[in-house]
Amino acid sequence: MANALYDLGREAFGNAEIDWEDDDIIAILVDTDDYTVNLATHQYLSSIASGARVAGGSLGTKVSLASKTNTAGVMDAADTTFTSVIGDQWEALVLCKRDTSTFENSLLIAYIDTFTDAPEAPTGGDVVVHWADTSNKIFKL
Repeated sequence: MANALYDLGREAFGNAEIDWEDDDIIAILVDTDDYTVNLATHQYLSSIASGARVAGGSLGTKVSLASKTNTAGVMDAADTTFTSVIGDQWEALVLCKRDTSTFENSLLIAYIDTFTDAPEAPTGGDVVVHWADTSNKIFKL
């Protein structure tokens, strides 16, 4: 599958429920052997089983995007670092708007599985996700 936005996440952008620059946007490394994306119906982090979340998938390990920008609907951020990653190989990354009251209700935004950093089998070290330097950066609305 190619990189894509979740339908309900895109709807949330259209309804002004996501503020890319001011909301806490989090990244989660995902094992696609344990998660099958459904862009039409998956809405919240709870759609991704905890066993499929290799890193960043709990409140205690959350990884927030920094230096986020939105220029003409093109979303970008500083490269993102996950520290001391262990567990299954990850093949994709999911972006969510963090729900500040219930972490599992964090709104799914984007599913990214085509970039130079994946797949990767964790070795206990840091994983740095280098966002694309192409015209669409992380994604374009």
